[in-house]
Amino acid sequence: QVQLVESGGGSVQAGGSLRLSCAASGSILTINAMGWYRQAPGKQRELVATISSRGIKNIADSVKGRFTISRDDAKNTVSLQMNTLKPEDTAVYYCAGGTLAYTGTYSPRYWGQGTQVTVSS
Repeated sequence: QVQLVESGGGSVQAGGSLRLSCAASGSILTINAMGWYRQAPGKQRELVATISSRGIKNIADSVKGRFTISRDDAKNTVSLQMNTLKPEDTAVYYCAGGTLAYTGTYSPRYWGQGTQVTVSS
């Protein structure tokens, strides 16, 4: 089992920035990639960004150029730096640990509890 704990959510005005962090513990060698998802009210959960154990990153087109994913293996943490936030970025953000296939498909296996991000106009 892998335990994931997010932190860093909150409220910000449009154009502002937030940084989310996710601390992983447990059997972390069973996963080879970490990711961030988000779910807005009434919408499906969407993949925002992933980063593999080798540092390969993928960012969703909707946030490309504004969001950055990074990892600190010494601390077993993954972060999501969110800049130039827009009201449509408002959602609950979830950290996920899982498997990134050679095809590029990410399969989450473990989830954090989620952290709310609210962007006001």
